[in-house]
Amino acid sequence: MATATLDTKGMNCPIPIVMVKKRIKDLQSGETLEVLSTDPGSVRDFEAFSRATGNPLLESDENAGIFRFVIQKS
Repeated sequence: MATATLDTKGMNCPIPIVMVKKRIKDLQSGETLEVLSTDPGSVRDFEAFSRATGNPLLESDENAGIFRFVIQKS
């Protein structure tokens, strides 16, 4: 279970990434952030975000058009 959840459904790039950057600052190292999105482009965006920031992308899945990501703060 994630430490915190961020709902970005209905928002398009770059808003979800901007919101995650702000929210992840509030987490302690090792805590996780679950992000919900409806933007299909968010899949590659969060993969790139994870690589660029060093915050591991632990989970990534899609169900009924809702993309779910779990990112761990490094």
